[in-house]
Amino acid sequence: MALAGNPREALLWALCDLEENNFKIFKFHLRDRTLLTGQGLARGELEGLSRVDLASRLILMYGAQDAVKVVLKVLKVMNLLELVDKLSGICLNDYREIYREYVRCLEERQEEGVNHRYNQLLLVAKPSPGSPTLEQELKVEDLFAPREGPDQGPPTVVIQGSAGTGKTTLARKMVLDWATGTLYPGRFDYVFYVSCREVVLLPESTLDQLLIWCCGDNKAPVAEIRRQQPERLLFILDGYDELQRSFAERLKRPGPTPIEDMLHRLIRREVLPTSSLLITTRPLALRNLEALLKQPLHVHILGFSDNERKKYFRSYFTDEEQIKNATDIVQGSDVLSKACQIPGICWVVCSWLKGQMERGGVLSESPSNSTDIFMAYVSTFLPPNDNEGCSELTRRMVLRGLCSLAAEGIQHQRFLFEEDELRKHNLDGPSLAAFLSSIDYQEGLNIKKFYSFRHISFQEFFHAMSYLVKEDQGQLGEESLREVNRLLDEKQQAGSEEMTLSMQFLLDISKKESSSNFELKFCFKISPLIRQDLKNFKELMNSIKHNRTWDLEFSLYDSKIKNLVRSVQMSDVEFRVGHSNESNSCSRKSFSVHTSLSRGTRDKEGRSGRMGSTEMGTLELKEDGGVEGQERGADRVERNGKI
Repeated sequence: MALAGNPREALLWALCDLEENNFKIFKFHLRDRTLLTGQGLARGELEGLSRVDLASRLILMYGAQDAVKVVLKVLKVMNLLELVDKLSGICLNDYREIYREYVRCLEERQEEGVNHRYNQLLLVAKPSPGSPTLEQELKVEDLFAPREGPDQGPPTVVIQGSAGTGKTTLARKMVLDWATGTLYPGRFDYVFYVSCREVVLLPESTLDQLLIWCCGDNKAPVAEIRRQQPERLLFILDGYDELQRSFAERLKRPGPTPIEDMLHRLIRREVLPTSSLLITTRPLALRNLEALLKQPLHVHILGFSDNERKKYFRSYFTDEEQIKNATDIVQGSDVLSKACQIPGICWVVCSWLKGQMERGGVLSESPSNSTDIFMAYVSTFLPPNDNEGCSELTRRMVLRGLCSLAAEGIQHQRFLFEEDELRKHNLDGPSLAAFLSSIDYQEGLNIKKFYSFRHISFQEFFHAMSYLVKEDQGQLGEESLREVNRLLDEKQQAGSEEMTLSMQFLLDISKKESSSNFELKFCFKISPLIRQDLKNFKELMNSIKHNRTWDLEFSLYDSKIKNLVRSVQMSDVEFRVGHSNESNSCSRKSFSVHTSLSRGTRDKEGRSGRMGSTEMGTLELKEDGGVEGQERGADRVERNGKI
């Protein structure tokens, strides 16, 4: 009989493949209640059953999938391993389609899935140490292509970028595109997405439990998935930096947690050593991650181009007048124009502008740095807003609650919060959708709701603000001094260091203009003690070399354009992931990633011409976090991404 393509046919095929004597022995084992978890068949029920009758009986009792598992158990006891391998392969082929369908439908059920809005990002591959090659653009479909060099083991790709650069969206999009068959066709049997933020919810810290969690199926054939061609598995570990515990937590409990240990073993290739890995992280966690890796490929996400930012505005705003107003405001501000290169901040800017427009607000002044942008957003959406009867006291209470929740999470490296924890901080999750998002997690028969800040940058912002709004204002000096000492210690070992986003926000607020802006927007008077601590903190931070968040993306973007001009001599550079509009049981939109650098000009509609010289713009970072832009030429690097 030809190999079957579904569990029912596979079950019948396996029984028909048994010789007569083995078929009798097989029925004998079916009477073993210990082997079949208390559901063995009585001898009288088995007498006279043909192979077809027995297959029907087992499917009726267990269902097709579980009936196959019963047959596999018995065949293993009988040591018919060749038949076990064939039957497992047939079932896994079927389960692959079940898993693909699960991934597709799971994404469609998301309120704002990765297909909801998309824009182009530039991915830049970082050369290995000592390599003479320059940074080069990279296609998503080539991330796991064979690389040059001796002893190249299973591929490990590290995608790094600051908060908000689109790492999570890219990771989720890759899983969805694999599930629809448009990315890595024929390369991977399974692509598993692991959120390092949510993995802490696992009831057990085992690889099998991780696979069950990824599949969303307690009955997933995880043993067979691990055993059959592990080199055809891809694990995407998203947000490795969110797995890291705080320094204080590591002092209390040295060594990794069980969850960390399981993932570290996967990264170190101690389990499933032939599988492929893709890890996304912020730069702060790179040093710890590097110690676990062997010959990784490092890739940077750099952000939006001017043209892609305009496309994003058109996808975000639905009203033509709003699009024009938002575009004029952003183009009129060097800081906003530069900030909107980062997808996450672009979303914050768009949300803030739309909120102001809908409320009829007037923008009295333009933000002077990224911290001012976050302050503008928070002051716009913090109650009372248009909620009559919501007092200024409530506004302060909500702000303090968000700050204390964020600080507690950062200090203990926690990003998910239960509803009871929100109530402890006097917060109501559903009414704070501008700052918090929720996920439902099934625990047995119950569903628990967890909340997280809409983005890690919001949690870091409220953490910074917590030093300014807490009633006990005597801790800022101690906390800031500890952070500065960390930067000093790690700088000696690893060169220049990116400061935490919380400290960057705090450093910006320490500037006179921003602190006055803070007091005006939130009606909080910063105490003289806190002001002195801010001044001391600013002096300490200015005395050491450090990188601000997003500086790396800005500088790489500028240098990348120059390198492309030199290395490709103005020839076209293509970066494309094309996806079809083929329909499946869950409707979805098409997706395209395209990067181009063309020699020529663009007309007013953005079309590229094939003649004329190319001019190159430069961007200068100001000390206060702002940006000065010089004249840009017609050429653009277009990139794909979404928050």
